[in-house]
Amino acid sequence: MVIFLVKRNDENQFLYETDVDKEVDDVVKDITAIFNGRLKVNRLCYEIDELQKHGTFLPPEMQGLNEDQIKELKLEDPWAKRCAPPGHVFVKDEMGRRCGLAPPPNMQEVIKKAAEDAKEFISKKHVDLRKCLTQKDVARALDELRGATKIVFPGGLPPHDPVRMELDNVEDLTGTHASTEVIDPSRACLWACGKKFISGNKLRDHLGNNNKTKVTVKLCSNSEGAPGREPIMSEEERKQLTLHAYRKQEEWKKLEADEDDSYMDSKWADGQNMKRYFHGLENISWKPTFKK
Repeated sequence: MVIFLVKRNDENQFLYETDVDKEVDDVVKDITAIFNGRLKVNRLCYEIDELQKHGTFLPPEMQGLNEDQIKELKLEDPWAKRCAPPGHVFVKDEMGRRCGLAPPPNMQEVIKKAAEDAKEFISKKHVDLRKCLTQKDVARALDELRGATKIVFPGGLPPHDPVRMELDNVEDLTGTHASTEVIDPSRACLWACGKKFISGNKLRDHLGNNNKTKVTVKLCSNSEGAPGREPIMSEEERKQLTLHAYRKQEEWKKLEADEDDSYMDSKWADGQNMKRYFHGLENISWKPTFKK
């Protein structure tokens, strides 16, 4: 099987296993789904962290308003108590985005654990562990978050809550930074060795017939143009090479500056040392004697 190290810009994302007989379009579609799915999991983990701290999302017309403004405008959140978790505690959201009816501490731990497990399923650490990622891993992470949310919020979440919208695949990322990270599957493409994988081809048209190889590919959008080529050596290898060159330079400086010949007084530098050893003349001390 062919192993792809999928990168976005210069950052490792995940490993992907495929075959040279696969269609380029199918592989690009699958890789893009995994990439976008990982982004969704990370967005969910962030919003779920806020959910367990401050409860459900306020209606759009109430967000950012203080208590006096809410009273003056006679606004009310019809979802807050309906969706509040059993045994909820009030923790005010200073950002004014959530209602403040948070789950109790023991239920907060359930959500925290689910978020940690979900992040682990799609972690970039799997690249170092040589474990390939699939859409099933992404779905498993989403199921973990969905299950924890249902346990802690048995009454459900408001339809405008970001967590529910993400889980229902109706999220609106317009105008957010997250929208710049997501890649449109219809415009996605792969590059390797400075060449683009052509739509309609098979992988073997670009990689040959060798089905036991590892290739670094970069996931891009057609509007971005060709990505930068991979460096000849990694950043860590470059640092080690620079450090080695510096050490050698310092050694040469020391050798050039060291003109001391005191080493000639050392025992190992004495050419007559072995002769004295065999004649038993080692370690002989003497001093002059004076007659009275």
